[in-house]
Amino acid sequence: DIMRMGAGGLLKEIASRPQPRDRKSTPKRAPQIAALVLAAGQSRRMGAANKLLADIDGAPMVRRIVDAALASKADRVVVVTGHEAEMVRGALDGLDVTFVENPDYADGLSTSLRQGLSVLDDAIDGALVCLGDMPQVSAGLLDRLIAAFDPVEGRAICVPVSQGKRGNPVLWGAQFFDQMTSVSGDVGARHLIGEFAESVCEVDVEDDAILTDIDTPAALAAYRRQRSA
Repeated sequence: DIMRMGAGGLLKEIASRPQPRDRKSTPKRAPQIAALVLAAGQSRRMGAANKLLADIDGAPMVRRIVDAALASKADRVVVVTGHEAEMVRGALDGLDVTFVENPDYADGLSTSLRQGLSVLDDAIDGALVCLGDMPQVSAGLLDRLIAAFDPVEGRAICVPVSQGKRGNPVLWGAQFFDQMTSVSGDVGARHLIGEFAESVCEVDVEDDAILTDIDTPAALAAYRRQRSA
């Protein structure tokens, strides 16, 4: 009976139910990733100086992270400016990036995130949200987050982890962009990681670059001492 079913019964091919062997498989498309570099802040804790323009190993701090983003496998790099926008643009002169200005930068980090996401088109599958004051983040680290990203398999929020601590940057799938643009104040979208824990993929990294941001003159001096040691 089973043999007869295979010859023309339950397994009989009809137009609405083609045989699996005849279906043409669609190659998996590499995700399109944009790197958003948030570089609009006022650097209040740094005093009068704009920390993003501080010299780090011979280059402005903001240029370090932008260079890393450009050297990574990200398909597009967007830099959000605000405070001293022309000076920040000048520090990035000649680089293949898209600039978007945030007129509301004084209202906090969330406004820069919103502006950056607003210029991404529908072809973008995810956004790497990078902070301009993290000069140790490398292209290799960004590439590890991109390699881990796979929303189909449940890895739609990729978070780097070092020494058991979560850090930045974070890679967000496009399905979260609406929630990210609704954030307000001087915070990013990190609280969404807890709300969508089932979509989070932690990516272990070997160094503490993901935990090192430079906010004060003392932190800048300590970083320079460490680099020269």
